[in-house]
Amino acid sequence: MSEPVSRTHSHDDDVLATAADWRAAGETVALATVVETWGSSPRPAGSRLAVSASGKLAGSVSGGCIEGAVADAAKETMQTGAPQLLDFGISDERAWEVGLACGGKLKVFVEKLS
Repeated sequence: MSEPVSRTHSHDDDVLATAADWRAAGETVALATVVETWGSSPRPAGSRLAVSASGKLAGSVSGGCIEGAVADAAKETMQTGAPQLLDFGISDERAWEVGLACGGKLKVFVEKLS
């Protein structure tokens, strides 16, 4: 069972400031950035999601199960220090099943902030 998640809704410009605040408070933080999209994507390239080791989230990179997968990858990156390039693709037929309006592809880069 996963821990409760605290989400701070903020504009992309505020995501970096929020992440910096968390770091200043002693939190371990990872940053996920949409680096490429094709077809339908809820968020454009450049969108960011900050994830803290305590489970706080700020910003958004997508929606549905993709955002959860990105948060899980961010937790792994915080533990290992190794950045990741995540590649998501979904057909129009399966899109609704995973919480997206229609099919598309996106790539998300995840890195630990230091």
